[in-house]
Amino acid sequence: MANYLFGFIGTGNMAGALVHAACERVAPDKIILSNRTPAKAEALAKKFGCAVGSNADAAAGSKYIFLGVKPQMMADVLADLRPVLAARQDRFILVSMAAGLTTGRLEEMAGLPCPILRIMPNTACAVGAGMITYAPNAAVTEEELREFLDGMVFAGAFDRLEEHLIDAASAVAGCGGAFLWQVMEAMADGGVACGLPRDKALLYAAQLMAGTGKLTLNSGLHPGVLKDQVCSPGGSTIAGVRVMEERGVRGAVMDAVIAAEQRSRELGKQ
Repeated sequence: MANYLFGFIGTGNMAGALVHAACERVAPDKIILSNRTPAKAEALAKKFGCAVGSNADAAAGSKYIFLGVKPQMMADVLADLRPVLAARQDRFILVSMAAGLTTGRLEEMAGLPCPILRIMPNTACAVGAGMITYAPNAAVTEEELREFLDGMVFAGAFDRLEEHLIDAASAVAGCGGAFLWQVMEAMADGGVACGLPRDKALLYAAQLMAGTGKLTLNSGLHPGVLKDQVCSPGGSTIAGVRVMEERGVRGAVMDAVIAAEQRSRELGKQ
């Protein structure tokens, strides 16, 4: 029987955000962390009170084994873990956060048929405001999905997808944070150019994005409708919207999402 509910192999930014969320729901001593740089796992474990060990320790003793490694590294990591996984007599679920790697490909890498849950989180999980899409393979039971979602409930919103849509979802909800931070920074820079102190300009831009997202979700209205509501005839907002249209902002954002989705698929083939 597994000693830990969650085992994290790799403790980078994304995994660290999920650890933070998991510790809000699960007793920290039911979570074990490992990393190729042990000091990084040790620092995170000390912060939250989790156990720390090797990749083999996490793979041998956890029910849900988070594979928080880059797609290019996954084959080597799973090759090392094959004997550990094959020796287990109890049930376990591999949880992958790797872009582009399908559950079928992960099963090949693991060298044995097993339950696999593919998730695409974002770093906002660390503050309980993440958007996590997920796709299980056929071996994962509904009961296991409920247990997993309950344990990660404080990460944010979860949405189940057909696996062929996961890369597209990641391009929007995962990679999209970087796109929004660029916009946030640019807006703050614009405020500074207009005379605002830097800290105030950044505060206004960040709170604007948080509030705009919440209003969109709560209202159920299309973004175009909400945009029109703040564009008074001949006003300052429509003047700014016109400049954004002239500079092709919407087209650039669409192209960024498409490029991110295509790169995810490429990573899965390497």
